[in-house]
Amino acid sequence: MATIELTNVHAEVADGGEEILHGVDLEVSSGEIHALMGPNGSGKSTTSKVIAGHPAYEVTEGEILLHLEADDFDGVDEIPEDARTWNLLELEPNERAALGVFLAFQYPAEIEGVTMTNFLRTALNAKIEERDELLFGEDEDEADEESGYETSPMEGPADEGEVGVAEFQQLLSEKMELLDMDEKFAQRYLNAGFSGGEKKQNEVLQAAILEPTIAVLDEIDSGLDIDRLQDVADGINALRDEQGTGVLQITHYQRILDYVEPDTVHIMLDGEIVMEGDAELAAELEDKGYDWVREQVYNAA
Repeated sequence: MATIELTNVHAEVADGGEEILHGVDLEVSSGEIHALMGPNGSGKSTTSKVIAGHPAYEVTEGEILLHLEADDFDGVDEIPEDARTWNLLELEPNERAALGVFLAFQYPAEIEGVTMTNFLRTALNAKIEERDELLFGEDEDEADEESGYETSPMEGPADEGEVGVAEFQQLLSEKMELLDMDEKFAQRYLNAGFSGGEKKQNEVLQAAILEPTIAVLDEIDSGLDIDRLQDVADGINALRDEQGTGVLQITHYQRILDYVEPDTVHIMLDGEIVMEGDAELAAELEDKGYDWVREQVYNAA
């Protein structure tokens, strides 16, 4: 079981900007779904980006730790004991991703000319290679080789990488079937011409392929109609139920939680988590609004 642990995290806009997070404490483990709710400007998206290592934000105090157990990664017999706790603040974004931290974007980018299939296989192979280097150290033979390409990086064996083309096609088909997605999506350019709902469903597909230990979903429910909301919700539940992924679902509204029932609801105001509870807390929040939370918190103080 993997656990991500935020302790007293303070963060500001990089280069000495305004402090946005004022001491966030949060813990999410494999197989759990947590909802992080709050009004606009409360610090929810900043929390997600700080976890992922976005360069626009700087953590000025606190720590973010990732705890792993010996068998947390498929394809890895046993994670070495000295590689089971990581300070994410010391790692680059790609290294955090390699260790199983996934961020689904609120506004996914469109990339013309790159098919979803090629993008996803490249991402999966890059993750596996980076993960093995982090856990076991760089292979000495590879370290001695001169880095870089002799010619264009577009040249070379089409089947290069830990996961070959045929194996990946089988994996992709399985994941798309799990998420009830049309396989025609796989041949389209990444998010190009996709509807808002299709983009969000594609973010869930990426998580299914990469099999993260912890997935942070930043307002993945925004802009979805009811049918696509149910599709995305089914995908999130599959990440937890079929893969054991821990999910931090960031949202403004309770509606997605009708389909993705959280184990814990965290409410954020003014850069801090001020209230926690079970799924009933989200329903109460929907009924009473954030002013009710402010009254509860600040009157008690």
